[in-house]
Amino acid sequence: MNTKDKGFNTKLIHAGAFDDEFGSATVPIYQSSTFKFKSAQHGADCFSGASDGYIYTRIANPTIRAFEQNIAQLENGYDGIATSSGMGAITSVYMALLGAGSHIISSGAVYGPARGVLEQDFSRFGVEATFVNTADTSKIIAAIKPNTKVLYIETPANPTMEITDIAACAKIAKEHKLILVVDNTFCSPYLQKPLDLGADVVLHSITKFINGHADIVGGVIVTKGAELYKKIRHCMVYMGCNMDPTQAFMVIRGVKTLSIRIDRAEENALKIARFLESHPKVDWIKYPGLESHPQYELAKKQMTGFGSMMSFGLKGGYEAGKKLMDNVHLALLAVSLGGVETLIQHPASMTHAAVSKENKLTAGITDDLVRFSVGIEDVEDIIQDLSQGLENC
Repeated sequence: MNTKDKGFNTKLIHAGAFDDEFGSATVPIYQSSTFKFKSAQHGADCFSGASDGYIYTRIANPTIRAFEQNIAQLENGYDGIATSSGMGAITSVYMALLGAGSHIISSGAVYGPARGVLEQDFSRFGVEATFVNTADTSKIIAAIKPNTKVLYIETPANPTMEITDIAACAKIAKEHKLILVVDNTFCSPYLQKPLDLGADVVLHSITKFINGHADIVGGVIVTKGAELYKKIRHCMVYMGCNMDPTQAFMVIRGVKTLSIRIDRAEENALKIARFLESHPKVDWIKYPGLESHPQYELAKKQMTGFGSMMSFGLKGGYEAGKKLMDNVHLALLAVSLGGVETLIQHPASMTHAAVSKENKLTAGITDDLVRFSVGIEDVEDIIQDLSQGLENC
């Protein structure tokens, strides 16, 4: 079925699927490391690119291709590149687009390892990185150097929930001949489509919302055009951080309920955010769906919904936050996000522990910040769990 002109929910179910000889209703798991050629010439044609046949799962696999094409259609992109983890996606993009002597500008509040690998590893090979609050586009412009190659943003930012104007960043990138990369993990293509707003590359940790069930780890990259696709895919294949067919099968199953899951979690999140905003022990809260969020109007403009992620701080600071996390019973004290279950964690000591204290503070990651990923449980139960936890703070 050609699904390119179909609605989003139809694409969730059918995009990327193909007919096999047995008429499978779902994409099968092609759990094979290698594929048999029809002839010596067929093998030569596959290696030369004259044939689209499969060679070796590190290079391509039918189950993985179905998933890649599904997400590419959801993001309105050229094609997808599936990886073994979200960091596999991030590192593949860095490796393909950066080289010795090049410079990248990144959101300061970004997934901790995405920053850490630049500061600790790519720096060893002569790559420069500048981290700024990309919600303030004047800081992006001020950070541009003659050797700047990439503008990398995460919006909403992890874990501060700052919103960056993707269209404004695309304009800056075009004017300065930069490649704009957007980490769309917090929104998924259901709530935000960066390529439509001018981005060149979009990526996800599909461990989160796209899979949505906290049972696999994976990543995906989608490019706007063929040139970047070929460049990044080539790099991913040679680094060997490809997805596994069973991973792909699991995500194909998970993504089918993406919109239903996000709608439910978002409905819960707004009620929870309003509860926390009015609670006497809560010092501050950032959720894009609250009018009090600094970029509320921008969120309404570039997102089709506000999602289910939020961060907040308690008046008792870090110690109060620690007590809260130790006293909730429904919310799981765990890293990751975007699953059907509600999760709570402390970024400064967990997901962003590798970032220096000075850099955390510069990025707005304070010691009192609690990150909350709202699940699809009954909202009354989540609020009751938070309420009794706050009583102990």
